[in-house]
Amino acid sequence: MTLTKYRFPGLHLFANYPKLSIQMMTVGLVITLIFILAALFAPLMQTWGWLQDPLESLANPIHLPPSSDHWFGTSRQGYDVFSRTIFGSRAALQVVILTTVISLVIGVPLGMVSGYIGGKLDRSLLFVMDTIYTLPSLLLSVTLAFVVGRGVWNAAIALSIAYVPQYYRVVRNHTVSVKTELFIEAAQAMGASTWRVLTRYLFFNVIQSVPVLFTLNAADAVLVLGGLGFLGLGLPNETPEWGRDLQYALDALPTGIWWTTLFPGLALTLLVVGLSLVGEGLNELINPLSRQE
Repeated sequence: MTLTKYRFPGLHLFANYPKLSIQMMTVGLVITLIFILAALFAPLMQTWGWLQDPLESLANPIHLPPSSDHWFGTSRQGYDVFSRTIFGSRAALQVVILTTVISLVIGVPLGMVSGYIGGKLDRSLLFVMDTIYTLPSLLLSVTLAFVVGRGVWNAAIALSIAYVPQYYRVVRNHTVSVKTELFIEAAQAMGASTWRVLTRYLFFNVIQSVPVLFTLNAADAVLVLGGLGFLGLGLPNETPEWGRDLQYALDALPTGIWWTTLFPGLALTLLVVGLSLVGEGLNELINPLSRQE
């Protein structure tokens, strides 16, 4: 006899899964996969000659419109916009993956321990997390970016601090609800240690919403990173980054030079939309009550 009681929905949920939600999640996965492949193979495409060096300025650094030589045109600094847009996906995904993983690794254990043990520890952590949670993620990230400086890891740390409370709150609330279940009480009565209860009986019952948070936070992190880059607080100046390139191109927009803002902005928007669609689809899959009849 085992006391483990998993609540993950089985494949039978797909039978009642709304067709529109499946389509939305499929579109989101396709969009996200395109950006992942672009990020992974960008250096290889540059080696094959399909992409120009995103850090190499052309001999004549003027705004060249989109053409067969430069699909997305060139920027005021003479950079190839197509190459910088593709390489910008590498910077975005690196920071976003680091941000969401750091937030998950810190927030989930804290939420489980806080909700299970309770008492002064729970009240103290809840106060700290609620205080952080009330601050807008962009404002908090901007403030932290001033402290930690620019760079991939620094940007990820600045962003992750803003997202830890979200994982903490969701997991902590699930833990408080699940720890009163009979199978948890039975495990405690049989002498199971706190570590064993947390890892064996609680963990798989309280992380149902974590995949949804992961994708939605990733979408938000793309926007916040773009905001940091636009303010000059993201990655180093020459690093291909959508937000930074938008900041560089802003002055040229009133003169009719539209391509230097359109393509980085479109890439940022599409990645956010793709991740958001995946998150919404996962939410309806994992949480059947969220589905409309």
